[in-house]
Formats: sequence, C-alpha cells, structure tokens
Amino acid sequence: MSQPLAGSQALSKVQTRLSEVAELNRLPVAQLRQTLATDKTAWLDADSRLFFREPSLTTARKSPEASPRWARTAVAGATGPAFQLHSKPGSNRVIYLDFDGHTITGTAWNASKGVDPVNVSPYDTDGNPATFSTAEQDVVRDVWARVAEDYSTFDVDVTTEQPPQSAIDRSGTSDQQYGTRVLIDPDTWYQSGCGCGGVAYVGVYDSSSRHDYYQPALVFTKGVGTGAKNLAEAASHEAGHNVGLSHDGTSSVGYYQGHGAWAPIMGVGYYRGISQWSKGEYADANNKEDDFAVIGTHGLALRADEAGDTTATAAALAVGTPVSGVIAKADDTDVYRVDISAAGNYTATADAAPTGGNLDIKLDLLDSSGAVVASNDPASGQSDAGTPTGLGASVSTALQPGRYYLRIDNVGYGDPLNTGYSTYGSRGAYSLGIKPA
Repeated sequence: MSQPLAGSQALSKVQTRLSEVAELNRLPVAQLRQTLATDKTAWLDADSRLFFREPSLTTARKSPEASPRWARTAVAGATGPAFQLHSKPGSNRVIYLDFDGHTITGTAWNASKGVDPVNVSPYDTDGNPATFSTAEQDVVRDVWARVAEDYSTFDVDVTTEQPPQSAIDRSGTSDQQYGTRVLIDPDTWYQSGCGCGGVAYVGVYDSSSRHDYYQPALVFTKGVGTGAKNLAEAASHEAGHNVGLSHDGTSSVGYYQGHGAWAPIMGVGYYRGISQWSKGEYADANNKEDDFAVIGTHGLALRADEAGDTTATAAALAVGTPVSGVIAKADDTDVYRVDISAAGNYTATADAAPTGGNLDIKLDLLDSSGAVVASNDPASGQSDAGTPTGLGASVSTALQPGRYYLRIDNVGYGDPLNTGYSTYGSRGAYSLGIKPA
C-alpha cells in the first residue's frame, strides 16, 4: 500500500496476502480479518503494520476531574518527585510516561505525515510550558499511579523519569532491556488530521526489528482532555496495543463502555471507577482474547509472588507494621502469619491501590489451625468515575494470644454479564496491616 488505509479499505487491499500480513502483525488470520472488517479505528500503514486511531471525547467528557493534592511547589521543567516515580525499579521492561515533550524523528508517524522531525511540547494546562505547576504535577502523579496499577501484575517499571533510549529501544533478540514510550501530546501535528484521542501500533513492544520505528504510543490531550483519569485510561489503553491487545467491543460498538462500576481497559474506561484487563466475559463481547496471556507473549511476564498461598508458606506480618504486595495471578492468594502477644480487640485492614485500584479483596482471618475466624468482602461500586469503592476489606474481632493468619484473595462482584466482573481482571496491588482496635 502506498499510504495508510482504514479497516475495510485496508482489508480489500491485502485480502490476497492476508496470511502474510497477519504473520507480520503476530495475529491470527481470523482476528486480523475481523478487526479490519469491523473496527473503524483500525488502520494498516504503508508497510501493512496494524495501528489504531482512538476516537476523541466530547467537550463535556474532557472536563478534568479533581486531582489529589500532592505537589508542594512549582518546578522548572520535568524535575522533582513527580518525575522520579517508578513502580518497579530495576525491571528490564519499562513503560515511560512522557509528559515533558519529545522530538519524534525517524518513525512511522513521521513517515505517515511526511514531517521529520516533530517537536512535541510538554504537557501544559496553565499556559507556561517551561514549568510544571503544583496542579500539573498532581496530574502527572495521578496518571502514573493509575497506569502503574493497571500494569502492577507484570514485571515492568512504569515510570515518569526519562530512561536512556537504550532502555526503551530493542536492538535485537539478545537485547533483554526494552519497553515503550507513551507520549502525552498537547499539539496538533497529528491530532488535527485524525481528530483522535490517541494512536499506537499493535504488538511492537518486544519487536527485535525496527523497534524504535513504531514508537512512541501517543495520547492527545486535545482528544481526551487534560484530566488525570482520562489521560491514564488512554495511556494504559495505548500501551495495551503495544503489548498486542485489540479493542474490547460488542457486535454493535467498537468500544464497550462497561456496566455498573466496571469497564475493560481495552474498551472505554473513562466513565467507570473500576477498569480491568478482560477476556470478554461481558454480554455480546466481540473479543475473547485473554489479555494477560497476550501481554505475556509480547514481553511482559507476571511478577513473582511475594507471599505464600497457604499457612505453611505464609509470610510474616508484625502487629502495627503494614506490608504491601501484588496479586498477580487469577488463582493467587497471599497469606501472612501474625503472632498476637496480648489479648484484645484487633482490626486487620487490606486496602487496594489508593488510586485506580484493580484488585477487589476478600480478607479472611484464620486461627492457628487454618479455620476462618472472620471474613469480609464488601460490595464494590464507585463514588464517581475516578473513584472505586468497596475494593478493600477489614475485619475486627477479639483475639487471644497466639498465632493467626490473614489471607488476601481476589474476588469478582456481581454477574460479569450485566452487573459486575469476575476474578479474571481482579488483580493488583494491596497493603495489609493489623493493629489493636
């Protein structure tokens, strides 16, 4: 093809060599055919590589929601704590959330527009791109926290601190340190032509050939707004394309907007408090791909378990000293042993990630024999689109001196077909503590 073409047009052009194009994009032939035939946001570029152009939001939907106060002073450029955030420092994989501008050169985006280089401006909401105000830093921190939670189950460092380009690019199959840049782009150079909210190539995260050519993934503030919730949902979604995922929709819509308080990350997560990875368990789902499995085949392995699943392999927990962990697998449970030295009333609390939590927790308190003494699993929901409720759990009871165990289990809520979600995507970070009531 001489130029990028949208879905059905692209399909007609490559129909005679669809197997070859599917292999190029590391997709089953049937899936590529369905994607091009039904998803209006799917495109093939001149080299037959698949990418997506996400739709923009309405003006009302772009309205920024309140962001938690975190920063204390404005900073010059991308300096200070907001630009030193890491979810898993030391990992060989990286997702870099780039807010401070970037020069795009020598990439497929340059080739498609015939413009090289492109100098993208820093994220800016107050008209002064040379500094980051406290409000702007709060957004950076909030976006990072939400994206870090979405990818918390994987061995990957979600960071706002610019890594060396060698930590993003992949020079060949022997290069085991690589990743992607998700660029928050406030400019019009690409967005004005597509009117879109973001763009990203599919399945290029671990590519060992021309890796940098298909970077970065782009999120356009002119398409999704400047608020943290919208930017985070778009960033996780675009990075999801890089690690091989397609859209979650239905037979009638390309993007499923969810139900109740839940939505799939690869659908539309802007309006729901809980957005999770999915395998199409909702009604009329058009995409049954196992998100965790697909991501695993594109360079991101699951984290190692930090606590045993049974009382015999339980990790230690001291009264008054909280611990943190991650539920990374659907069948994972984390068990902690705690020794009570003084009789009294005690409260154990397990909290999901404080911003954008994905993990719905059931908390059990067990006695020394492993019998359940108390259990709690609140109903989940949302107080607004950016704030889930009921993901954490707490138990309070009188205890005698002795050994006890606390067990964290991931659970679903309601019926995935119409009111809730299963345990599949209910994975993520937690904190756990016990103290005298």
